Amino acid sequence: MEKFTTLTSTIVPLPIENVDTDQIIPARFLKATTKEGFGDNLFRDWRYDKDNRPIQSFVLNNPVYRGKILVAGKNFGSGSSREHAAWAISDYGFKVVVSSFFADIFRNNAMNNFVLPVMVTEKFLSAIFASVNEDSKMTLTIDLKNQKITNDATGKFETFTINAYKKECFLNGFDDIDYLLSKKDKIEEYEALNFNS
Repeated sequence: MEKFTTLTSTIVPLPIENVDTDQIIPARFLKATTKEGFGDNLFRDWRYDKDNRPIQSFVLNNPVYRGKILVAGKNFGSGSSREHAAWAISDYGFKVVVSSFFADIFRNNAMNNFVLPVMVTEKFLSAIFASVNEDSKMTLTIDLKNQKITNDATGKFETFTINAYKKECFLNGFDDIDYLLSKKDKIEEYEALNFNS
């Protein structure tokens, strides 16, 4: 996996609260067992009408907004535990999702698929939406090492929390197996001391 240290990107604003996993990826698209192609159906029922024509008012169909950071309203990823929601967000190209609250299962699924969930205060979230309304090309900078998110339009920043194990995985581009392999020498040393006597 690609290492994640610092990301500066324009954003895609989705100021909608209580976005659940069925809105992120509708249930009828869950038949596939590989992660590829899910991005095509991200927010499918918001992006396309019943005749599969793009709904121009939806943000993903607006060419003004592009970027690797999705900024969403409070309580993002609620509902079912389907991992496909994280697959769809990742496959579309988002590296980070910013919100003032995440459902726990979605948060974990996102990190397992190398999508970084960054939780901020509601005040900071509102300021991001205000900044992007003024300038669609504004950027956010995510500094994972220092666990800091900066609104580059204002210079204001907040710190965010992340599980130490997941942080190490992101910084090094490790999945769970890579992480274990990185500790191979320590594991072998422990086994030699405790099981070979």
